[in-house]
Amino acid sequence: MIKGCIFDLDGVIVDTAKYHFQAWRRLANELGFDFTEEENEKLKGVSRVESLKLILSWGGVEKSPEEQAELAARKNEWYVELISNMTPEEILPGVKEFLDELKLEGIKIALGSASKNAPAILERVELTAYFDAIIDGTKTTRSKPDPQVFQLGAEALGLQPSETVVFEDAPKGIDAALNGGFWAVGVGDPANLGHAHLVIPGFKDFTFDKLIAALPVKS
Repeated sequence: MIKGCIFDLDGVIVDTAKYHFQAWRRLANELGFDFTEEENEKLKGVSRVESLKLILSWGGVEKSPEEQAELAARKNEWYVELISNMTPEEILPGVKEFLDELKLEGIKIALGSASKNAPAILERVELTAYFDAIIDGTKTTRSKPDPQVFQLGAEALGLQPSETVVFEDAPKGIDAALNGGFWAVGVGDPANLGHAHLVIPGFKDFTFDKLIAALPVKS
């Protein structure tokens, strides 16, 4: 029986990838190179530190650990400035309606995100009250595809992975859910997320009944 749902944030509840791209690209430009939106897709579900390492490798730039920490902090300052203007209008279509339905069904809800800014974003878009637990980058020590963030979310909800569905838009996020024994639903392109138990284009017109009917499990 499905008793809980854990949601990634970026690309699932809101689309903050554009803000990450703007901030990372500004940093890259200051370092004397550029990178593409296609390359930016490779940063989905990746921690800030690992994202910086990837970007520096694309630009052929080497920095000491101390310099990397300073660069990551600078990028985050720019990113925080950008997300500070977010509003509830930036919630992706169908998400709020699906969360409302989960509440009515008595399904527990958690956030499982690598973003350390997740609580601030939820506040900005006025969704904080929906979540029974929020696991963000400040509470984890291992990055996806390690399942730690989802394991912590399930523990906080008092549930087993087999009772919990994870919603993710990144291949590494799907890997993390599967590695932890969770039900995995990909949100986005089946070409990238086809290894999930179910892939949906988004939450518009998606319901809890449709979820239960699509998963190979009896509620």
